[in-house]
Amino acid sequence: MREAKVIRSGASEYERKIAGKKYKFLIKSEKLGGILVEMEPGAYTEEYEHEGEEIKIFIQGEVEYTVGEKIYRLKEGDVLWHRSDIPHRVKNTGDKKAVFFTVDTPPTVA
Repeated sequence: MREAKVIRSGASEYERKIAGKKYKFLIKSEKLGGILVEMEPGAYTEEYEHEGEEIKIFIQGEVEYTVGEKIYRLKEGDVLWHRSDIPHRVKNTGDKKAVFFTVDTPPTVA
């Protein structure tokens, strides 16, 4: 694709809901993917590692994001970058929904 692509507010290519988490797959190209993640209080992901890099932009709520052995406490306005081949996981530690946008390269989700 050589042109720009716009995904309008509220739209997504598809969504996946898993145990207190909603993943809105907004955009995907050959080289990167963009996902809006919503996590209910107490929701968490299993530890995961894969090829590439990730950037997380935190929009709402509070989370603990673990990369390797280090725990980062993140909130609205924070940005996190990490290599994806380091084991990582996230947990919503706040009392309201946590929302963040993640960009990964290469795109590692369907």
